[in-house]
Amino acid sequence: MHAMQYELTLPADYDMDIIRSRVSRLGHALDHWDGLGLKAYLMRERGVDGSPVNQYAPFYLWNKVEGMNSFLWGGAFQGIVDDFGRPPVQQWTGLSYQEGGAAGSPARVAVRHRRRVPEGARLTGLMQDAVQEAQRLAALDGVVCAAAAVDPRRWELVHFSLWEHDAPKAAGEVFQVLHLSAPGRASLPRGRQW
Repeated sequence: MHAMQYELTLPADYDMDIIRSRVSRLGHALDHWDGLGLKAYLMRERGVDGSPVNQYAPFYLWNKVEGMNSFLWGGAFQGIVDDFGRPPVQQWTGLSYQEGGAAGSPARVAVRHRRRVPEGARLTGLMQDAVQEAQRLAALDGVVCAAAAVDPRRWELVHFSLWEHDAPKAAGEVFQVLHLSAPGRASLPRGRQW
């Protein structure tokens, strides 16, 4: 599994209904994308849920690197580039994916928590802790799914969770889920991925 996200931080006075409309028109395009586990079309609005910014920040879990490459290099990502410029694309190697107790429910909000891997940390233990945190998140009331991943270039861990309600009990940045494309969600490998 590979996790991926890009962030488009928009002006403070940007009309976020433009993003809502864009997702409403185009979000279905990845509903059947080969190699995609799930794509959560995420948005943060300045002043809502503590967000300091307006931001469009889709989050992806890929089953196959070929699907991710096809998205990035095959033309689909070019629409973002054409409309907003070319954002940096963050990628993480998957550590764990878990379905939550609300797996059959629509996702309303997402929480993303990033943290640096401390210098000198024992990597095996830290990665096992990250997997256990994904399991803990998945067991919370209202969780649709939870994942953990690591970027070994920047040494950053990320925990990502989708929630059926708008009162998540997880630390991190809260995003509104505008749409969820999940053509390969059932194929995402469960549990620890090493």
